[in-house]
Amino acid sequence: MTRPRTRPATTRPPGRTDPRRPSAARTPRTPARPLRTPPQPPPHPTELFTERLLLVLSGQKPVHWAARHIAHTAFDDLTRLAERTPLNVNGRRPTIHRIGHYEPRPGVYEVFARIGAGPALRALAFRLSLGSDQRWRCTAVEVGSPPP
Repeated sequence: MTRPRTRPATTRPPGRTDPRRPSAARTPRTPARPLRTPPQPPPHPTELFTERLLLVLSGQKPVHWAARHIAHTAFDDLTRLAERTPLNVNGRRPTIHRIGHYEPRPGVYEVFARIGAGPALRALAFRLSLGSDQRWRCTAVEVGSPPP
């Protein structure tokens, strides 16, 4: 009776690194489960409306895209402002540099934002009011004109 000949192992056991391999092979393994990030709080209404107005005033979105979020005469003001696309400078996308707000009374925010439009900063100001349906609406909007 002859024994079957066993072949020598050509690989190392799992988990060991070969010292002859490059150092990239010795990087730690990624965890089997992805790391969970804590849930983020919802953005403040002032941030959401700044983004919406920025898209309309730079010509990236039409005025009617934001119509349900605009109340009273602010829609007419926004329409007049959007015709000039005051935040579109040489086709560059404007960027938000800072947003601040003041709450004169509960349910009303007066918001100001610094917008980078081309080489200069522009001012954007608007007022938000919380309606009886618990939805925020823009009730006034203004854009600072560039210096002459």
